[in-house]
Amino acid sequence: MALNAIELKLFSSRVSAICDEMGLVLRRAAFSPNIKDRLDFSCALFGPQGELFAQAAHIPVHLGSMAYAMGSLVRERDWQAGDMLMVNDPFLGGTHLPDVTLIAPAFDAKSRLLGFVANRAHHANIGCDTPGSMPLSERLDEEGVIIPPTWLYRGGRLANDLPDLPDLTGAEPSGDFAAQVGANRVGVRRLVELVENLGLQVYYSGMAELHDYADRIMLAALAEVRRGSYRFRDSMDSDGKGNHDILLALELRIDKDGAVLDLTGSADEVPGNLNCPESVVAAAAYYCFRCLLPPEAPACAGLFRRIHLKTRPGSVVNAGRPAAVAAGNVETSMRLVDLVFGALAQALPERIPAASQGTMNNIAMGDNSSAGDRRWDYYETLAGGTGAGPRLCGLDAVQSHMTNTLNTPIESLEMHYPLRVRRYCLRRGSGGAGQQRGGDGLQREYEFLAPAQVTLLTERRRSQPWGLQGGAPGKSGCNWFNGEPLADKISFKVRTGDRLSIATPGGGGWGAPDTG
Repeated sequence: MALNAIELKLFSSRVSAICDEMGLVLRRAAFSPNIKDRLDFSCALFGPQGELFAQAAHIPVHLGSMAYAMGSLVRERDWQAGDMLMVNDPFLGGTHLPDVTLIAPAFDAKSRLLGFVANRAHHANIGCDTPGSMPLSERLDEEGVIIPPTWLYRGGRLANDLPDLPDLTGAEPSGDFAAQVGANRVGVRRLVELVENLGLQVYYSGMAELHDYADRIMLAALAEVRRGSYRFRDSMDSDGKGNHDILLALELRIDKDGAVLDLTGSADEVPGNLNCPESVVAAAAYYCFRCLLPPEAPACAGLFRRIHLKTRPGSVVNAGRPAAVAAGNVETSMRLVDLVFGALAQALPERIPAASQGTMNNIAMGDNSSAGDRRWDYYETLAGGTGAGPRLCGLDAVQSHMTNTLNTPIESLEMHYPLRVRRYCLRRGSGGAGQQRGGDGLQREYEFLAPAQVTLLTERRRSQPWGLQGGAPGKSGCNWFNGEPLADKISFKVRTGDRLSIATPGGGGWGAPDTG
């Protein structure tokens, strides 16, 4: 049964609303500031074969990687009503270990598989020896508990032999895991209700037509991009293990059938944790091309039929087990966006903005020296400037590109942890000059009210976010401890009264500044 344009738009809105409701449940039921305040989570719906057909406007690196890897996860299992699968293994559909994904099937009254609901949320304690679970690692097993695809519930009953994590030790999951379970249960219920209301054939038709419609939108967008081959290079500052200027190289080929992103010229795997599984690279590529589309384009697998990746196994953008990947998901993914936009700017100079801050400014901290209630783990990312475009200045102090989280409000941070925020302000003048100036970064200073261990995973401390069309680059970021400069990637102990200050990069400017 074919849907007309209005019916298809209503179908798209209704399935997206299910994802939105899942997100609201997860946020309101979660315990950690990382989820309830920073919104470091994502929710989506998938068809019976694992094809993405709806998502909320959550975190691009979560959703793009789920879209890339879900098919193999769901096709290899015999699903039953009441099942729930959990996974965080980056090489089996995850991103990095703190991001734990829960997947649940939806069946109708006749036991026909309708599809799957899934959510992914970041856990600040995933069993790593380093507080905040974002260490300076050299192997995956140093980053926390690795969860291969594992049943959390089987046929509605809690599974045995669950991973050894704090919220999974009781008769039922607690804390943030319980919030994830609740969000999935709401999603399953709403999806079943939707199919009962629409009818099975309309539902299946809606999914198929949504993918085809999205494909047509992407094809129309690509038709506006000048065909050809475009090259761009960028580099990561360091891997925290003595390696610097780690090359990311892209050849972007655009033709009438789509786009090929060839990253085979990128550097080999590194000893540090900047390595990416290919699913994270796909997420960055999907995001960049999604930015070329009109807002009404449905977020589904059909959008990405025309986008093809070519990577080299064993490289920093297609790492293999047991490579460390904690920062690949957050730092390398951000720089991959710069890489793709840098190539696209050659084909669409009138649309593509300059580089944004190019880092998430990861801060992980806590104290795991004491058991029980005294242990604490905290993680956050800090905003920075976005790049200016042909018609608009960059935005000041916002989370951009592969992260779509918020800051942790000072009130929440100081209520939950032994921390005091001494300074939180714009970093004036850090955006690059130009006809349109780049956005400014920010400065945030923490005072420690108890001893702790801190880990920083930051980028753009040596390099600068580039400008376009003669625009100046944004300023590099800076890290200080008690007034002394710190490395871009470092783990260290602090005492009561110590202070940590982070200044984030600005965005690049667009167009040569008017010197008249």
